[in-house]
Amino acid sequence: MRLSACALALLLAAPAAAGDLTRGRTDLPDLVLGAEDNDYAVPVRDIEMEAGKSYRLRITAKGQKEYKFFAPEFFRGVWMNQIVINHLEVHMAGPPHHLEFDDQGTIAVEFVTVRAGTFPWTIQGLESRGMSGTFVVK
Repeated sequence: MRLSACALALLLAAPAAAGDLTRGRTDLPDLVLGAEDNDYAVPVRDIEMEAGKSYRLRITAKGQKEYKFFAPEFFRGVWMNQIVINHLEVHMAGPPHHLEFDDQGTIAVEFVTVRAGTFPWTIQGLESRGMSGTFVVK
């Protein structure tokens, strides 16, 4: 009887766990802004994802410039789980306006893609130096 009760409890809990899109998160390639020898280097510009999946994107500033990362259409097309900076979490009820790097460091953005499309990202004021790219959600 106990075994049946345990099995029933597991079966009832399974759909709840399966419905949590934040589980099974995929790490995307790091988006690196600048390098020691080139403040405008961006090794990875375009990143592809699938709609309805959970991802973590680490954006790292390695150059000596101030970087203002804008991706407004992308931020509005995802469900933002959290933004993590130095193991401190930011949770919000809407998308961020932009992410700003005054110094070198990493910001991790954890989200679930909701809307398919091609979404540009830019570093404000440095687009002409090649600091831009796209997020493609299929």
